[in-house]
Amino acid sequence: MIFKLVGKHQHYNWGGEDFIPTWLKLAHKNAQPYAEYWLGAHRSAPSLVEFEQKWLPLDRLLDTAPELLGDESRAKFGDELPYLLKILDVKLPLSIQLHPTKSQAEQGFLQEEQQGIPLTASHRTYKDRNHKPEMMIALSDFWLLHGFKPLTQIIQDLQNRASLAPLAERIQQQGLPKVYAEIMQADQTQLEQWILPIIEQYRPAYQQGKLSLNQAEYWVLYTLDAMEIPLTKLDAGLLCFYLFNIVHLEKGEGIYQGAGLPHAYLRGQNIELMAASDNVIRGGLTSKYVDIPALLSTIDYREVVPKIIPCYHPEQQESDLFLYPTPLAQDFALQRLDFRPFSEERFTSSSASILLVMEGSLYLDLGDNAIHLKQGESVFISANTQVESIGEQKGYAVVATLPM
Repeated sequence: MIFKLVGKHQHYNWGGEDFIPTWLKLAHKNAQPYAEYWLGAHRSAPSLVEFEQKWLPLDRLLDTAPELLGDESRAKFGDELPYLLKILDVKLPLSIQLHPTKSQAEQGFLQEEQQGIPLTASHRTYKDRNHKPEMMIALSDFWLLHGFKPLTQIIQDLQNRASLAPLAERIQQQGLPKVYAEIMQADQTQLEQWILPIIEQYRPAYQQGKLSLNQAEYWVLYTLDAMEIPLTKLDAGLLCFYLFNIVHLEKGEGIYQGAGLPHAYLRGQNIELMAASDNVIRGGLTSKYVDIPALLSTIDYREVVPKIIPCYHPEQQESDLFLYPTPLAQDFALQRLDFRPFSEERFTSSSASILLVMEGSLYLDLGDNAIHLKQGESVFISANTQVESIGEQKGYAVVATLPM
C-alpha cells in the first residue's frame, strides 16, 4: 500500500527563511525560520498520511495497523517506524552536541521521567528512549564539525596559538578527557584569556575575507558574528573549533555520525536520515539547554578521520536505484532513485519506506490509478509493496528504508 505523506516543519532559530519554503513551493509561509522538515512517525511531530480520504498522523495509523511496518522491522524495532527523514537548512551554527547510545537513552529517559520533568520542558535532555545515529547528504556546500582530530594535530594547532599553547602542554601531561572537561566548564575569565587574543589577532583578516574556511579562526569569528555572541559572554564551544575536525562536504557528498561522536552543523542545506529520536545532548553554542555533565559522560574521545560518503555518479551505476553506503547503520538506509521522462523502475519495499521527490516529478503506478509526485512531495510505502515508478520531469527521489 502507498499513502501520500505530508511532513512537519520545525522553526528552530538557527534555520534559514527561504530554502525549505522555496523548495516545497509553499503558497504561504510565516515569519519564523524554517530549520527542518520532518518525515516520519516520531511522537513529537508525526507526519500526516492520507488514509480513506482523511489526513491522519502517521504514528496513529501505525498504532492501528503495525503490520504496515513489516515482520522484520517489528521483530527488531517493535511497532514504531525506526527512522526519521529530514531536510535541513542551517543558516546559523548548531550547538556542539552528541547523541546517546540506546542504553544511555533508556537510562536517561527513565531518570528524567522519575524526576517528573515534562517532555516539553526546556531543560529536558532525553525526549525518548532511542539512540540517534544519523547520516546526511549535502544539498549544497556544507560545513560541519565531526569528532576529535588526531591528538598530534590538536596539540600542534594549540601550540601554534600563543593563548592556547598552555592547553597543549596540559593535554600532553593530563590527557585530553581531563582537559576537555576543564575547557567545557571554564569560567568567563578563563575563556577570555584563551579566546580574546585570537579574536584581536584575526578579526582584521576575517573582515577582509582573508581567512580560509578550513581555518578554525574563520569559524570562531563567524560564529561570534552570526550568533551575536557578546565578548563578555564567550562560549566554551568556541574552543571546539581547535579540537574537532572541520569538514567540508561538496553537494552530493555525505557523512555518518554514530553515538557519542561530538559534532555541530555550521552552514548549508542537507538531507538527514537518522534513528527515530530527538535526543540531543548539547555542550555549547546554543540558546537551548546545555547539559555538560551528560555531555562529558557520553562523549567519545577517540580520534576520528572523517569518512566521506562519495557523490552519486549515475554513469557508474547499472541501475537507477542507488544505495548510499553506511555500513554501520542498522536503523535506516538511504537510496536514491533517478528518473527521466518515461523511464520506469520497479522495486519491492521489503520494509516500510518513505519516498521523497527532491527534483523533477514522477508517477507511482497503483494499477487502477496513479499517484503523481512533484518536488517536495512524498509517500509512505508499507512493507512488501511493489513500487513501479514512471518518470515525468527529469529528477531524483530519495527512499528512506531499512538495510537489506
